[in-house]
Amino acid sequence: MAILERFRGKSQPSPTSSTMADPEKKPQMLQVGMKEIFRPRIIAMAIIVSMGGFIFGYDTGQISGFLEMPDFLDRFADKRNEKGELAFSNWKSGLIVALLSIGTLMGALIAAPIADKFGRKYSIVFWNIIFCVGVIVQVTTTTIWYQISIGRWVAGLGVGGLSVLTPMYQSETAPRYVRGALVSCYQLFITLGIFVAYCINFGTEAERSSRAWKIPMGIGFIWSALMIFGILFMQESPRWEYRKGKVDSARHTIALTYGVSEDHAEVQREIREIQMKLEAEQAGGDHHPWYEIFTGPRMGYRVLLGITLQALQQLTGANYYFYYGTTIFNSVGISNPYVTSIILGAVNFGTTFPGLYIVEKFGRRPSLIYGALWMFMCFLVFASLGHFALGNGDGTSSQGVGYAMITFACLFIAGFAMTWGPIVWAVVGEIYPSRYRAKCMAIATASNWTFNFLISFFTPYITSAIDYRYGYVFAGCCFAGAVVVYFFLCESHGRTLEEIDTMYILGVTPWKSKHWQPTPGEELPTLDNTYLTPGARGIKKRNEARAPEELRKEEVSSTPITEADMQMTSARQ
Repeated sequence: MAILERFRGKSQPSPTSSTMADPEKKPQMLQVGMKEIFRPRIIAMAIIVSMGGFIFGYDTGQISGFLEMPDFLDRFADKRNEKGELAFSNWKSGLIVALLSIGTLMGALIAAPIADKFGRKYSIVFWNIIFCVGVIVQVTTTTIWYQISIGRWVAGLGVGGLSVLTPMYQSETAPRYVRGALVSCYQLFITLGIFVAYCINFGTEAERSSRAWKIPMGIGFIWSALMIFGILFMQESPRWEYRKGKVDSARHTIALTYGVSEDHAEVQREIREIQMKLEAEQAGGDHHPWYEIFTGPRMGYRVLLGITLQALQQLTGANYYFYYGTTIFNSVGISNPYVTSIILGAVNFGTTFPGLYIVEKFGRRPSLIYGALWMFMCFLVFASLGHFALGNGDGTSSQGVGYAMITFACLFIAGFAMTWGPIVWAVVGEIYPSRYRAKCMAIATASNWTFNFLISFFTPYITSAIDYRYGYVFAGCCFAGAVVVYFFLCESHGRTLEEIDTMYILGVTPWKSKHWQPTPGEELPTLDNTYLTPGARGIKKRNEARAPEELRKEEVSSTPITEADMQMTSARQ
């Protein structure tokens, strides 16, 4: 573990240090300008891969409109409200909305082993096909309400798989200088999908036939078809390719994403980092049981952090508006709640664009902390107005209060769209080492979908019991989010995935992590080379039971790889 001591809390050596003598060990960063950021390949990656977020957003946005459409109510409603109008009971509306989340939870967990075996690219194609099957199940129903629920569950499998693969592919493939923005594009496309669904619902809700809801449903095929067609022209993740022995293809992909030649120093650096991690892993026998995602160095900490952040993203309360937006604003006396939903969707989509700038300009920690505090304030006002000032339940005598609530709902959504919406996906795509990224992201994303289900299913029951005071629960969760980020999340802006891995292994203090710097020219103590060091947590007990000769062999195999070693390895390849 001597390598840890060279990094832990140490300042950089002087410029005369021998560690800076060889420029190949620390290639200069690319000069990045607008031309490099907006290259056609990066734009294509942002649009095509992030279409997975659009599919999720579109499916989320359309269901809130269906619940208020006359033909949908005629076919599937099971009760009448106080005014004698058709309506859904709490359990049925909750089940129709929430079964998508059950499917996404399962899809997220299944996606990891499939992606590790068959690759990210073709797994994306597979999950899009599953989503299309779910749409077919829904659109072919006539009067059987549970066919809608089953179809949403099947579609949810596809959405869940894409929710893991989209950020994973972006984080493993994108150039480091736009990685945060590209991963955040997943959330941008979620907001675009929600907005488009609201607009299409508004255009068809006047229909008095099944076309009102079947047309928005059927349009969902278009988005999957576009993603399947586009991804077939994209490269596979270079980190997955390298781990499968496709070294030349991985090098070619990295060169394409950076827009440089294959012998460029930046390409060689990334290939060298991937190579050292893989060779260190293979030196330990290339056998790693699944529970190492909890027992590896600082892995339990990171898994729990990812689970917490994804849960808190849901507990901010954003989906409280998106799932039940038309119902909420109908209750505050707005004449056409579909118009209000379009306004919310437009705010959600439009303010996500500044979020792509914020995540790269100000970093992850400040954005998440201030965003959480802003949402905390907005929900306090929204809940207080709804409970204490709204007046009549239908809002007829409190129109001004209703408009004020919509204003603070828009302010809340703006804060969410610029911070917690996109940035959490970026963070979860960065904090895990490549060996465990698929599994850990699947578990963290499953946390998101679990709380998505709980909120969507129980919201009708909770709001009927405590009305708008439900907002105080979300306000408390927003405040808790700020606390969690301040005390537990390291700043990852502008760092390589290997440097982020190093910060967590070394236990860098989160609120000081912005200023941490690795020692130039030295091998980074990543999970792979640290975990294989005798005495490291997770293999200590196995080492104690092994023969001294075997331990000596492992000490040799875990010695940091030199430049000469890599040249010999390349020659053999």
